[in-house]
This record gives sequence, C-alpha cells and structure tokens, in this order.
Amino acid sequence: MGPRLFLASQEEHSVGHTSRTTTRRAAAAVAVAAVTMGGVAACGSSGSDAADAKTVTLVSHDSFNASKSVLADFEKESGYKVRILKGGDAGKAVNQAILSKDNPQGDVFFGIDNTLLSRGLKAGIFAPYQAKGLDTVPDALQLDKAGHHVTPLDYGDTCVNYDRAYFTAHHLVPPKTFNDLIKPQYKNLLVTENSATSSPGLAFQLGTIAAYGQDGWQDYWKKLKANGVEVVDGWEQAYNERFSGSAAGKDKGDKPLVVSYASSPPVEVLGKKPEPKQGPTGVATGTCFRQIEFGGLLKGAKNAKGGKELLDFLLSRKFQEDMPLQMFVNPVRKDATVPALFTKYGATIDKPATVAPETITAHREQWIKQWSSLVLK
Repeated sequence: MGPRLFLASQEEHSVGHTSRTTTRRAAAAVAVAAVTMGGVAACGSSGSDAADAKTVTLVSHDSFNASKSVLADFEKESGYKVRILKGGDAGKAVNQAILSKDNPQGDVFFGIDNTLLSRGLKAGIFAPYQAKGLDTVPDALQLDKAGHHVTPLDYGDTCVNYDRAYFTAHHLVPPKTFNDLIKPQYKNLLVTENSATSSPGLAFQLGTIAAYGQDGWQDYWKKLKANGVEVVDGWEQAYNERFSGSAAGKDKGDKPLVVSYASSPPVEVLGKKPEPKQGPTGVATGTCFRQIEFGGLLKGAKNAKGGKELLDFLLSRKFQEDMPLQMFVNPVRKDATVPALFTKYGATIDKPATVAPETITAHREQWIKQWSSLVLK
C-alpha cells in the first residue's frame, strides 16, 4: 500500500514534500517528507521528547501523509501534539521497529501490511488494543481479529502501471498480465522494487507466486530477468526517478512500466484543470496483488494512552475519508466516502492475486532469499 502509500504535497498548503516537486503530487506509495505544521514535528526528534505526556509519536514509512486540517482537528480535540517519524520504505520501517522493540521510537506504528504482518507479530512489537470503529471494518480485512494487536487502516492493490504516451508513440499495446511482461516487445521496459527492502516489491513477487505457484515462480523470474527487468531499492526511486510516466520527478525516467498501485493514476491528474477524459498512466489489471495496511500500539510505548487515542483517530471516518487523496489508498471503513477523482481515474481490481497469510508466514523469508539470489546476482 503500503505500499503504502504516497507523494502528496503542495507547497502553498505548508505540508512538507520532496524538493523535486513544486506542484501537488501524490503517488500511491509515498509522501516523502515529514509533516511540519502546527503541532506536528519533523522526523528525527529525540526519544526524550516522545516521553512528553502531551505528545504522541507516530512511527511510519515514508508514505504517511494527512491533511493539515485533519491532524489539527485531532490535536485540538485530544490535547496531544502529534510527532511523525518516518523510516523509509515499509520493509525498512518494520525492520527498524523490530530492532528497536525494547526501546520503541514512538507510540503507534502505521504501515505494516499483510506481506510483513507475521514478522511484526512474531517479534512482539505490538500491544493489544481494540480500536473504536472496528465494527465498521469488513471481517476479511481483520487479519488479527483474535488478538487485536493491529488495526486494519487501508488497503490497495500493487499493480504494474504504464505510461500511455510511450505505448502510443511506439505503437505498442500495453501489457495486461504477468505473462505479458516476459514477452519480447516489453524487453527492458519494466522497473520494480527490491523484495527484500520494499513492500510493493515484495507484493509484486507474491503476485507472481500466486500466479505461477511455488513450483513455477522462480522460472518466471528467470524469464523476467532475461527480459531486462530493472530492480531498485524502493517505490519512490522506481516511480519518481525511473518511471517515464511520473510528473513528480524532475528528470523523466526511461522506464514506461513500473510496479506501483491501482490507485496511482489519479495522482497524475490531481490539480489539473480541466480534468482530462483519461489519465496519462494506466494499470495492467492482471498484475495486481492485494495489500492490507495496519497500525498498532507499540509495546512499551511511553504514551500508551495517547497512542490508543491516535489509533482511534486513524480509524475515524474523518481520517479515513482524508486518506484517498493524501495516500492514495482505499479506506477500510464501509461508511467512508471516496472522492470521485479517486474512483474515476484509479482502477478497480475485482479479483486481485492473494496468498494466504499463513502461507506468507511459512515461506516469506525463504522466498525473499530465493528471489535475491536469483534476481540480484
């Protein structure tokens, strides 16, 4: 969702963002810079500050973003100041949370998804808490319903995105499926993220495992490697630096195919007047894997009371309805309204690829090692 999940920024709105963009851009996996408005402080704050009873600290991946007014409402209603600490892509952020579990960096962690959930649960980084509003969330999204160590907060589908202009100029039909990506006409066109360090990268790998099975996915990746797939560390590099269809990057990349999200295309039309009939990027709908993203109260949190209130807020309808155009993910609440732009330009995936959580738990580390040995060497 993520990852996660999105470069959403606009200088005149006083919300921090990457220096490479001066117009509002959101990308379906990362809001790179720290929020620095009102009571929300930038990354890198000291642990002693987090102990302040009037401060609640949210630890997340780079994808977290929210409207200034929405966070300000929470601060006003709760009396807490919110500090946001960002730790890179979801995989890196989760690893850091595990490494620091004896002295957690904050009170709440946002951004562990179903591809990494069992790792966090096994490490014991979360304390049980049943957030208010959980009755509005479908059971299918509540993967830890028995323990309530984590709360589902959003979901999305990792999919290959394509640059329409490139395929029009080269008189090529864009790919639709995993199998299309290994065809000669798409040689050297795809960039994906590292499965070992990136949540969308791992989700894409799991999508191929769902499609080709435990006995066939490695052969598929051999063919994908032979067809020139490029691998980079994380989503932000893949989408904003290497993808030719991203308007957020200062310098256009040369890859017209990128592993991103079904909800990424609305990013490229956000703020455009008049709105185009069709967005400049599209989705290969046969390459999608469903991600569910969770938040949880960190075990040993210095401000557990504030952390519980923050989790309640993250599941509130106000925050859930703010998410689609801030992080470009779907809200989990059944009663949340989704903006028209989000549904008009994003792709709806009726049958995304999935892998059972228990299967991911049993094989994830082995699959990542096999993928790394096969693709990165």
